[in-house]
Amino acid sequence: MRSARTITAASLAAACLIHPAGARADVVLDWNAVMETAVAGQNPFNEARIAAITHLAVFEAVNAITEKYRPYLGTVTAPPGASAEAAAVVAAHDVLVHYLPAAAVSLAAARNASLAAIPDGQPKQDGMAVGAEAAAVMIAERNDDGSQTPQFHPPAPSAPGVWQATPSCGPLGGVFLHVPNVTPFGLRSGDQFRAGPPPALTSLRYARDYFEVKKLGRIDSPYRPQDRADVARFYAAVLGVATWNPAVRQVAAAQGRSLTYNARAFALVNMALVDGLIAVFDTKYNYTFWRPETAIRAGDTDGNPLTRSDPGFAPFVTTPCHPSYPSAHGAIGGGAREVAERIFGKGGHAITLSSAAVPGVVLHYTRFKDITRDIDDARIYGGIHFRFDQEAGGRMGERVGAYLHRKHLRPWHDHDALIEEDETVREDVNP
Repeated sequence: MRSARTITAASLAAACLIHPAGARADVVLDWNAVMETAVAGQNPFNEARIAAITHLAVFEAVNAITEKYRPYLGTVTAPPGASAEAAAVVAAHDVLVHYLPAAAVSLAAARNASLAAIPDGQPKQDGMAVGAEAAAVMIAERNDDGSQTPQFHPPAPSAPGVWQATPSCGPLGGVFLHVPNVTPFGLRSGDQFRAGPPPALTSLRYARDYFEVKKLGRIDSPYRPQDRADVARFYAAVLGVATWNPAVRQVAAAQGRSLTYNARAFALVNMALVDGLIAVFDTKYNYTFWRPETAIRAGDTDGNPLTRSDPGFAPFVTTPCHPSYPSAHGAIGGGAREVAERIFGKGGHAITLSSAAVPGVVLHYTRFKDITRDIDDARIYGGIHFRFDQEAGGRMGERVGAYLHRKHLRPWHDHDALIEEDETVREDVNP
């Protein structure tokens, strides 16, 4: 695991400049950017878990004051007139410094900078106390949630269709074996939306998707256009938290919604990311399906006359060390997209994604679904997933996102819910 990145003065300044000209400042958006920087370097599950705890604490703090939505826990109280902005700042800071103590100095600087913009007085002091309480109760809620002791899937004997360790794996085997047993943030259980099995090795569907990734995903494929190579490299380096938080943050800043509206949006988006991971790893380790890297090298053993082996196959990007089916990037993308579309609308957006980890690649989007489409292509042109992995992951994520949006942090009044869920939004896929 890479060491956690500290928050520099420059990154805090960038966080505070995310608002377009004319938009009012919003500490929820500012601290979403601070959170994204702070968690970078954790493994993808820890990133998502800390992000969800942070934004649920922010939501509980802000909503205890504004009382717009049904709370997540409902144990935080606020005195009249407390500052929701001060509450949000302290809630985010206290969660992040608890889980990332190495970043304490830079997080304190960010906290002080945010609080300095809020007028001194009793409302500010009361808001800070509410934020501290919300952080404390969320941290306590997630103690002993099953995430503390990583487990690994030991390498299995070689057999057609069975996951085998790939070159990125360490000696302990497949990673994130413990994730299906982590207590979900909003789902009833990790297996609530378990996907059906992957296609049979002898099926035409398997052969078709096998041929696609074999042709397009090979490291030296002449069939991979530059734009697909770019998205493959980008989404190999930029995962759930660093994809969906900046995307939603840009849309939220452009729409200029209220502090409470945005607090709820980021809580639900990050719940979808972490619960999507819990759900997808439940399915992954239920079926333990082999990766294209293994399958293509052993194509003559799968019983399908249409698949031909290529013992020299190597993928364009590094294969992650866990089973192929379904795609984790597909699942969390499907969940985050489902939530974001229901809250902010499907299209008409201006989203730009870039990363220092992939210099020279800048991606532009006007619809959330185009992000998920690029993620699907990225995993196939990268040579690490079959198309059916992506489709199954996306469907699972949509079900997770729809369920979380329907069951949690709902408006208090039915009239408000009807205004939010207009006729342009899809019906729940799992009513």
